Amino acid sequence: MIRRTVLCTAFLGAAACSDTTAPADPVGSWGGQHIALTVTAQGGTAEFDCAHGAFTGALTPSPDGRFSASGVWVREHGGPVRDGEVLPSFPALYDGRITGTSMSLTVTRTDSAITIGTYSLTKGSAASVFKCL
Repeated sequence: MIRRTVLCTAFLGAAACSDTTAPADPVGSWGGQHIALTVTAQGGTAEFDCAHGAFTGALTPSPDGRFSASGVWVREHGGPVRDGEVLPSFPALYDGRITGTSMSLTVTRTDSAITIGTYSLTKGSAASVFKCL
């Protein structure tokens, strides 16, 4: 009897602690501090403070909400962009997890393993992005 009570308590505790919130459909606008993300069925674009980026391919979360997409991250600068100027572009990995309508996203340059940042986003929320002047 005690053994069954202990097993049931352990099972109920694990179930209560597990995250059962299904991930939201990733297609749409996501906003957070220092990032605005737009996801389509074909890929996505991101606006960062003094940078922008993109990834190709559908963002398809696993059942636990995890996803990974390859793309680019482009550094911007203050002042005007000159005609014909090519901004520095770097290969990047957009890696994260969606839980309900919340997203955690880490962007990493894959050429140097430099983490650009880790962001918390909410679907449908306004972003707070500061562009270079």
